[in-house]
Amino acid sequence: QVQLVESGGGLVQAGGSLRLSCAASGSIVSIDAMGWYRQAPGNQRELVAVITSGGTINYADSVKGRFTISRDNAKNTVYLQMSDLKPEDTAVYYCNGGIRSTWYRVTEYWGQGTQVTVYS
Repeated sequence: QVQLVESGGGLVQAGGSLRLSCAASGSIVSIDAMGWYRQAPGNQRELVAVITSGGTINYADSVKGRFTISRDNAKNTVYLQMSDLKPEDTAVYYCNGGIRSTWYRVTEYWGQGTQVTVYS
């Protein structure tokens, strides 16, 4: 089995920074894309940022220039550096990964979520 475990959420004042981490563990041959999503109360889950195994990155327009996604393939870990945080960034942040436990099949996994709360 595979697990994604997030850490790094918390309470921060507007303009501040947080760094989220997500470590994948278990039966892993390789990891395709890894990404971060968020869901605020009453809203649908939305993509924040995604990074492929080759390093191609995409961001939601709302976080461009403020958030940076990166990954450490040796540690099976993806990071989200969040700067200049705004109250509208408040949400539960979820890690997502396309993980291969065998070479011929990729399975999507989700972390349990970590709360980020930004106050003004």
